[in-house]
Amino acid sequence: MQTQRTRKTRDNTAVLLIDHQVGLFTGVRDIGVGELKHNVVGLAKAAQALGLPIVAVTTARDSMWGPTIPELRAALGDVDILDRSTVNAWDEPRFVEKVKATGRDHLIIAGLSFEVCASLPAISAREEGFQPIVALDACGTFSSYKHEAGIARLTALGIEVSDYATLMVELMGDNADPKAGEVYAALDMPFATLMAQVAEGFAR
Repeated sequence: MQTQRTRKTRDNTAVLLIDHQVGLFTGVRDIGVGELKHNVVGLAKAAQALGLPIVAVTTARDSMWGPTIPELRAALGDVDILDRSTVNAWDEPRFVEKVKATGRDHLIIAGLSFEVCASLPAISAREEGFQPIVALDACGTFSSYKHEAGIARLTALGIEVSDYATLMVELMGDNADPKAGEVYAALDMPFATLMAQVAEGFAR
C-alpha cells in the first residue's frame, strides 16, 4: 500500500538503525569504515537532539555478526537494541511492534548492509503505508556493485535516498532553532565547525 508523500517533521519521524555490527563492518568496501562510523553516530546524536525516537536492532549478535559497534552503542545510551535472526528486520514482529509503538509513519533508515538490511525493511515498511527514506551514507555494503544495485532497486521502486546530514537539517528546519547548535555539533561537519570559528572571530 502506498500513501501520498507528506513532509517529514519532528512529530512524525523515527530513525531505524539496523545491524551496525562489528562483524559486518569488517566487510564494508563502498565507504571508509571511519567515515561510516562517523556518519551513523552523527545520525544517532542529531536524532536525539531533535527528540526523534530511535529503534535499533541487530541480527545474529551472539553467533555470527557480533555486537553493535562501540561508538554507536555509546551514542545510543540506554536505548535497547533488539536482536533477531531474520534477514529482513521487518519480518521480525518484535521489531515492527517497536516501530509502530513510536507512533511515527516517516522512517529514516540506515543499515548494514545497505541493499539488504536497510533496503528490505524500507520496501516492506512502504508496503504497510509508512514513508521510508534511506540515509545512504550511514549505510555500507561489501562492494561497489552491491551499492549500485541497491540504489537502482530503490530508485525503481520509488523509495527516497538521501544523506544523513541533509535529513537532520531538513527536520531542524531553521538555523535560529534553539537546538541548531546541538544538531550541528552532533553532525560534526568540519566545514560547519570552521565557519562557526570564523563567525566567532568576526564577533570579537
